[in-house]
Amino acid sequence: MKKTVRIGTRKSKLALWQSNWVKARIESLNQGVVVELVKITTTGDKILDSPLSKIGGKGLFVKEIEAALLDGRVDIAVHSMKDVPAELPQGLTLCSFPRREDPRDVLISADGKPLSQLKKGARVGTSSLRRAAQLLHLRPDLQVENLRGNVDTRLKKLAQGDFDAIVLAAAGLGRLGLSERATEYFSPETIIPAIGQGVLGLEIRADDVETARLLAPLNHHHTETAVKAERAFLKELEGGCQVPLAGHAKVDGQSVELLGMVGELDGSKLVRDSLVGRIQEAEKLGIELARRLLKMGAREILQKIYSSQV
Repeated sequence: MKKTVRIGTRKSKLALWQSNWVKARIESLNQGVVVELVKITTTGDKILDSPLSKIGGKGLFVKEIEAALLDGRVDIAVHSMKDVPAELPQGLTLCSFPRREDPRDVLISADGKPLSQLKKGARVGTSSLRRAAQLLHLRPDLQVENLRGNVDTRLKKLAQGDFDAIVLAAAGLGRLGLSERATEYFSPETIIPAIGQGVLGLEIRADDVETARLLAPLNHHHTETAVKAERAFLKELEGGCQVPLAGHAKVDGQSVELLGMVGELDGSKLVRDSLVGRIQEAEKLGIELARRLLKMGAREILQKIYSSQV
């Protein structure tokens, strides 16, 4: 008898690509297992006319899928890790992280010019406060404006002249076969990526030993190490989509380097630093870097942002 496993997924083209990739990997490694996709609409998919920072941040894209996991409607959730809050609901766990795709951000401009050559006052679209702060730090003259929607919607708005340029995640473009659209790739040192950017996280019920076994071969150890460092950094800062916050870890052999940033909303000040440690201490490294940034001025930036939102 064939075993059926259900994956909960958002309905966007990118989310379906990611879930179908996981489905194909599970079925290729496990004869007799059939994977079904269960499409779920999240709050973040429904509300497209407001910035994420105004309507609740990261959990908007995962809450409904996690609810389906908890009540047994699905067995696996496939998330873009940059959408997953630092704290998971009780009873759920992230059990596998496939190999990371390109973590960088990319600029796509209407006239093919890189960031440095965009006209003064150019309109740049992004839904991310993290991107906005770092763009404005590099080019204070830019008009950075809110841009929501899936990749196709954002590209359409650029094409119809709503923006001079937009910034997207390289991984999403690549997965959709649209990498040739990129005008400029920003190195992680120029614009630090979001926590978990380019990584898929496979979430299951914590007591579901059988599904954990199915997903274990999909895990990439270096990716898991990097994500642990980045998410420990995020958790220690108690950050979310309401704050320009970034963190990116690179694993090389037995060491991991973590680069982190907290910034003013207008990009006038960025507090940045990096640390290197052993891979066995990835989470400790994230906590240590967060505390270092807080001492360097990030605490005041965070307090100012949160007090303005009350």
